[in-house]
Amino acid sequence: MDEKQRKRAITAWTMYDWANSAFATTIMAAVLPVYYSSVAAAGLAPNIATAYWGYTTSISLLVAAVLGPILGAVADFSGAKKRFLAIFMAIGVAGTALLYLVKSGDWLMASAFFVLGELGFAGSLVFYDSLLPHIARPDEVDMVSSRGYAIGYLGGGLLLAVNLAMIMLAPKEMAGLMTRLSFVTVAVWWFIFTIPLLRLVPEPPRRFTASEAGKSAITVSFKRLGQTFREIRRFRELFIFLVAFWFYNDGIGTIIKMATIYGAEIGISQTSLIGTLLLVQFVGIPFAFLFGWLARKIGAKRSIYISLVVYALIAICGYFLQKEWQFWALGIAVATVQGGSQALSRSLFSRLAPRSKSAEFFGFFSVSEKFAGIVGPFVFAVVGQLMGSSRLSIVSLIIFFIVGAVLLSKVDEEKGVRAAQLEEEQLLAAAREG
Repeated sequence: MDEKQRKRAITAWTMYDWANSAFATTIMAAVLPVYYSSVAAAGLAPNIATAYWGYTTSISLLVAAVLGPILGAVADFSGAKKRFLAIFMAIGVAGTALLYLVKSGDWLMASAFFVLGELGFAGSLVFYDSLLPHIARPDEVDMVSSRGYAIGYLGGGLLLAVNLAMIMLAPKEMAGLMTRLSFVTVAVWWFIFTIPLLRLVPEPPRRFTASEAGKSAITVSFKRLGQTFREIRRFRELFIFLVAFWFYNDGIGTIIKMATIYGAEIGISQTSLIGTLLLVQFVGIPFAFLFGWLARKIGAKRSIYISLVVYALIAICGYFLQKEWQFWALGIAVATVQGGSQALSRSLFSRLAPRSKSAEFFGFFSVSEKFAGIVGPFVFAVVGQLMGSSRLSIVSLIIFFIVGAVLLSKVDEEKGVRAAQLEEEQLLAAAREG
């Protein structure tokens, strides 16, 4: 692949952030949680609707977490990262489109279709993220990853703006229909803008040893999965980073997924809820690029520390949230760190993992991410259900940021990169001998 093709591949790769971010904004964060609380869960107490949404999110991520490493191993052995990405994208698109059928009182149907959509979204990201080290040079992964998040903010924000206009400008009796049509626009958007990646990003070469030749993908993949689980503990820096990421991403993911429905519970208007999410998308664009630049100046780890301090302050302020302007202010604060923290976590992990096992290792990265998403919303839901309010749920998240930051400080990035490079050299030598 020459330099021109590589640049086109990077642009096509980042377009998948543009494509799937429509699901993250309209479905996960803004429109569906409000519709779930006010329409699908009509007749339920506000804190019960919040709890059911938390349980729904946890279930969807649990399924994705279990499947992620297995499918990652299969994709690495069979050389099918793009094929699996396309399959999970199709599952997510189907689940999203089916949300059109959800009407008043259909909270169980809404939960089922959201689980399907979230499975497709989360599953596709395992293979999407694993392509990063194959198209970006080591010295540019921070910027490429940050660029993906910035473009994702723009794409997700543009479609959310369209959806917001559809809902808010429609006559009152048409608002429900326009909301359901917005779910369909997400499915179409997601599908169309995945095409550049499928056409222009090359499939990484398949690599296997002589002992694996002629064996089925499933057999080899489960063997590799067990081996990778043992190896990931051997990569000390990578393993510590995964645990650190599990903790701090637990807090980040919970804030992203529960903020809107939490705001609805405490009385924030639908206009402010969705408007704030829209604002977050566009404010987040320059800050995602800023964190990519900042990582070059002070390093990815220190940049992540800054984001975790901001998130801890957001969790504390969320407890005292009363007025709509405060919700807008917290939204802006989230926008300054959300893309940067996630982009740099992705790029840091890509440097610590051997390239030829990227899908397998990113499968475990996905597990760490998904199990964080399971625990956070589940705890949020349980605390809110038991206490009758979710204020204590939001402030409890601070512990995850503190523990995550402490564990991150134990990661020696340079040592971890050297270990990954040595492993890659050994794998290449074994492949040549085979």
